[in-house]
Amino acid sequence: MAELQPYNKLPALSCAVLLLVGSDGGLQQRLAEAILREKKNFKINIHLAASLPLPPERDHLRPRIDLVAFMIDIKSKYSLKNVEASLAYVDDSFFLGKVCFLVTGVGRVNYCSVEMNAIRNLGEVYCSPVLFCELEVEGSQVATAQRLLRMLEICAGHVPGVSALSFSSLMRNCADD
Repeated sequence: MAELQPYNKLPALSCAVLLLVGSDGGLQQRLAEAILREKKNFKINIHLAASLPLPPERDHLRPRIDLVAFMIDIKSKYSLKNVEASLAYVDDSFFLGKVCFLVTGVGRVNYCSVEMNAIRNLGEVYCSPVLFCELEVEGSQVATAQRLLRMLEICAGHVPGVSALSFSSLMRNCADD
């Protein structure tokens, strides 16, 4: 299976592609719908995958992927293991601002099965931002959708003067403070 590469295809004009990778298809679907409901000035395509690698590409129909969001459910150790296994199929250059880890279920810390240090360590090792959210709460779902949409807009190159790498490092510096 081939690994996912960020720059092997040309970008589409006024279009951005988001790949949500995670074991909870219901939360992925809910987040995708929330993102699509948001107002935007470009076309967005969202692809959902339970894990990587993706199925083989037929006739080069798969578009260029601008941002990969790995979804980790804090209540499921399987979710973290799934993401860790999927990371092997992502080209190293994706970690230059085109990957984020989205931790869901943070409103239920009492039911936590995954250690927060393991998640933070994942973000540090892969130099990627870690976003914490609660997708089962409407307000948090909308805020997360808006945040991912802005990140996607930057990763797709639709914001003049801001690159995905500079934005990602800015997010990481803010988290460290």
